Parts: sequence; structure tokens; C-alpha cells
Amino acid sequence: MKIPLSNALLDEKDIYEVLKVLKSKRLALGPYMKKFEEMVKNYVDTKYAVAVSSGTAALHLILKSLDFGENDILLTSSFTFISSANVALYEKGNVHFVDIEPDTLNVSLNALEEEIIKTKKKNSRLFFMGVDIFGHPLDWDKILDICQKYSVEIIEDSCEALGSEYKGKKCGTFGQAGAFAFYPNKQITTGEGGIIVTNNEKIYQITKAMRNQGRTSSKWLSHEVIGYNYRIDEMSSALGYSQMKKIDKIIEMRNKAAKNYEKLLTFLEIPVIKSYVTKMSWFVYVVKLPKGTDINKVIDYMAKNEIETRNYFAPIHLQPVYKKLGWKEGMLPITEEISKRTLAIPFYSEITFEEQEKVAFYLKKALELFS
Repeated sequence: MKIPLSNALLDEKDIYEVLKVLKSKRLALGPYMKKFEEMVKNYVDTKYAVAVSSGTAALHLILKSLDFGENDILLTSSFTFISSANVALYEKGNVHFVDIEPDTLNVSLNALEEEIIKTKKKNSRLFFMGVDIFGHPLDWDKILDICQKYSVEIIEDSCEALGSEYKGKKCGTFGQAGAFAFYPNKQITTGEGGIIVTNNEKIYQITKAMRNQGRTSSKWLSHEVIGYNYRIDEMSSALGYSQMKKIDKIIEMRNKAAKNYEKLLTFLEIPVIKSYVTKMSWFVYVVKLPKGTDINKVIDYMAKNEIETRNYFAPIHLQPVYKKLGWKEGMLPITEEISKRTLAIPFYSEITFEEQEKVAFYLKKALELFS
């Protein structure tokens, strides 16, 4: 029996809602998009939500709505999915990567402030893309203090953190706007899709127009601003609407799975949850292998035993496109050292304890062989 890295939780209710859309033949810009937006904004407690085609589209539109452009600088983590940085390049801006904390794997507060101070001398506008990595919130009170001190705009990349809470407040609500993503390995899925949440009416209005080819009125061929085809379709919206009905159940199931791993994986470093996290919504489960472990041999060994694992994440600043911009090894030492030994293991809502036992058994044997 193969154990996959991730697996979406889908049931008959999800199928029923999607079939309703297909039978209606209203496949885009229909009622389900609005119902999905309402559910998400009410869940995270914001005034507005704009559903789009992906988490990347959500981040891009937020940056665009803030007039981010050439000569502006986006500060973010290199230990995240590449779209957190790429969206700045879409607008011909600059990316400055910040090193991470070795325990939470979120951006280091000290490194962030140091980079801001150093970068302020360039007289560029500064933006911070705060990533709640793997669902673990940043220390937002301290982040807000730093960014307010230096007049840095905040965008929250909560694409992996739907449902997580920092001191009782939902992730996605700490910056000018936040973004969530719904790829099949996320807490809930729409297949492909994302959403913007914000309390800023201007951001809401402009991102809503830009997702739909720049339309700001009901006239279909009237385009007042430059826009994109970043719409989410009705089938995806219907699935998201249905999935949101069980978000609390999904988070509970994933928390149970995480606690099982905590009991089973006593032989290696498991994820750290800080005291300021009042609710953890797990995206993936990433462990740290001992220093010196051959991670590729571990991955191959697990695969031979029908267990899918993956190195998570490779640093963005060492990707070829960013090396061409001048980034190189040694610039972010903690990110580079940690990324060599982070391993995502099978984790999803319906994973069984027996499957987790198998993962733990073979992972222990792999470490005995390759550490």
C-alpha cells in the first residue's frame, strides 16, 4: 500500500455541489463564487474577499493594488514557495531575502530589522511579504512593530495557514491584505484557486476588477484598468464552498495526525509550535533530519517502501533565476543549512495511525542507514 505525501479530503457533499454547477451550465462568474467569498471572509473576519484562480494570483493582485513597481523592494523569506518572491519580479520590482529562525522556519525578526535598516538607505519603498510557513503564524505583534517603525507595507502570505490563529486572531488579517491558496495539498481545496482577504475597500475594489480583465462596471467590454484573467471558475468555487463547511473538522483531523507524529517521531526534530499560536492549522508536516544525513538517500529509501516524501523547501535564492540576479550560496546561512535537512512526510486529513506508524518505522530505519 503506497502512502502519498498528501491527499485531499473529498466526500459526496463536495461532488454534489460541483455537479449542481455542471447541471446548471453556469460555469463562471456565478453564485457559488460569491457564496465561497462570503464563507471565507466570515471565517477569517474581514470585510472583503476576492476569489481568484490561484494563491499566486492573489499575491500578485495585492502587490499590484498597492502600486508596487520598479525600484520598489519586497522583503521576504527564501524558505517558502517561489511565488512569494516571483510576484515582485512580475512588476519589475526587487526582492531582498531575509534569513529564518531555525525553530519555526519563519523569518527571523532580527534579520528582518537588519535588512530593513540596510535597505532603507536606498530610498526605495519597502514591502514585507510575511509568510506563515507551513501554517505556523509569524510573531505578528513584533512584525507589526518593526514594520510600523520603518514604514514598511505588509502583505500576508497565508497561503498555507487557513485557520491558524495568532493570539486569537486569524492569519491573513495582519497586513494590508492576506492571501490563501487551495491547491489539493492545502487544508481545503478547490483544485486550483486562491483568495484575497482585506478590510481595505480600495484593495477590494481594484483586485476585484483586475481579476476580471480590469472591468469596474457591469459593461462586459468596458475595461477601466489593466487587468488579468485571474477569475476562479464556478466548479472550483462550489468545491470551496462545500469544503469550507467542514474546515473545523479538517483542522481537528490534521491536529490529531500531528499529535500522533509527535508521539511516534521521538527520534528526530519535529515541528515547533510557539506559545503565541492559539490555533494551529497544519498544512504539511516537516521534520528536520540530523546534520550529515543524506536526504536524497532517505527519500529514495522511503519511496522503495512505498512512502512518498519530499525535501521542503529548496531555498528560492539559490534557484537559477535568482542566482542570475546575484544571489549565491552563503548569503542566508540558516536557510541554506536548514533546507538541506527538512523533509515533508505523508500528512493529510484522513491519514490513519497505521499509515503513520509505517512512516515512522521506515524513517527510523532510513536514519540508521544514512545518518
